[in-house]
Amino acid sequence: MGNRVVLLGLLLCGCSVAAEEVADVPTTSILGAVGNVDGGDAHVTNVFAREEKNGTWTFHVTVDHKDIGVDDFADGWDVLTMAGRVLKREPSHRHTKPLRTPHVNEQPFTRTQKGLKLPAGTKSVKVRAHDKRHGYGGREIVVDLAERFGSDFTVRRRL
Repeated sequence: MGNRVVLLGLLLCGCSVAAEEVADVPTTSILGAVGNVDGGDAHVTNVFAREEKNGTWTFHVTVDHKDIGVDDFADGWDVLTMAGRVLKREPSHRHTKPLRTPHVNEQPFTRTQKGLKLPAGTKSVKVRAHDKRHGYGGREIVVDLAERFGSDFTVRRRL
């Protein structure tokens, strides 16, 4: 743990260190110590997708992010086709579900977006979260719409 803290401090200040001093610290441990250095740290932890009688979909998405205030919080989540198209109810919105306020004392939190139209033949979608400060980069979930349950999702098809 000591090497990680030293290396983290050196990385943050832009200093260098001899490789042999931290050779026993794997890269994944270093990244884990500071979160996702290369992107956002808003993680999708669970998805419940429900097909409505009118053919639209409702998504309940649980996001985990260490919101600290208006400058650094999870500010939205997206449902994407596997080809990368973001599905939105309102075309003017930046995200499938925009989040306008921090959730400092509510972690993880779940928010819902109704009325999403999936392209015909869609078999799977990807759900990702966005962090206002760091962008994308946290855990994403692929939802197989043909399966009732997955390790981190549930799907209810219309009858």
